[in-house]
Formats: sequence, C-alpha cells, structure tokens
Amino acid sequence: MIEVGDRIPGSEVRVMRDGTPVTVSMHELAGSGRVVLFAVPGAFTPGCSQRHLPGFVAQAAEMSAKGVDRILCLSVNDAYVMDAWGQAQAVGDTMVMVADPAAAFTRDIGMDIDVSGLGLGLRSQRYAMVIEDGVVVAFMPEEGGLTIAASTSQCVLAAL
Repeated sequence: MIEVGDRIPGSEVRVMRDGTPVTVSMHELAGSGRVVLFAVPGAFTPGCSQRHLPGFVAQAAEMSAKGVDRILCLSVNDAYVMDAWGQAQAVGDTMVMVADPAAAFTRDIGMDIDVSGLGLGLRSQRYAMVIEDGVVVAFMPEEGGLTIAASTSQCVLAAL
C-alpha cells in the first residue's frame, strides 16, 4: 500500500476532454503542484453521491485557499460514467473526474478491493491523499476501505 513519502506511480487513467475520453498519466494529473486526490468505490453509489463527493465540491474553494492546485476524484469506472457523475453532481471546474477503468492506478498503489459480494466487482477502496510535486504528504485510507470517516473533505482540510 502506498504511504506518506512515496512518489505516486505514473499509471494510465482516463479523463474526458471535449467530450472524448483521453488516456493520461497520473504523473500528468498529480505530478506537480499541490493536489488533493480522493477515491470512491463507485460513481452514483449512495455514500459516494450523497456524502463523499458533495463535501469536496462544497469545500473546493477552501482547499484552493490553502494552496491546492487541483482536486482529483478517482473511481474504477469508465470515463463516460465519471463525466456523467460529475455533471449530475454539478462539479463544474472544481475538480477533475478521473476514471481508472482497468484499476491500474488503484492496483499500483495497493488500494484495490474486491466487493463482488456487494455486486460491484473490483473497485477502489475509499481514501484521500494530499500530493505535493508527485509525493504523498498525507494519506487518509478508510478502515475496511468503504466507510466514510477518515477521507472526508473536512479531514483533508485539517491535513492541509
């Protein structure tokens, strides 16, 4: 599992640009500046849609005021789903919705979880991290990977 002090891997993920999914490296998204990355088990799922993502949307300006250059929301979904979820949640330009469809980044940092018993298959555990110039400076994984306690926007603000 990734830890504070580790450099993030350059795993390939996808984002939407001008309505088209584009493959990018995590180094491109989070390799420079001060970045907040939070991951969710599934777009459009109740906890992610009602509690986790909305907090980051609501507190994006506060994070920016504390020196955050970018906020990334990552899930093991495709770019179309992440884009649609971002639109449904009115994220606008507050963050980048990052798709990790093959769970490449998620596996590379050791945060994959099999939640087939819940009908979701291989997903990302829920966590948040602060990354400075590609190095993890704060890491907030959830106990058991699915709860919403340690990785909230409030926890990230406290870590900034």
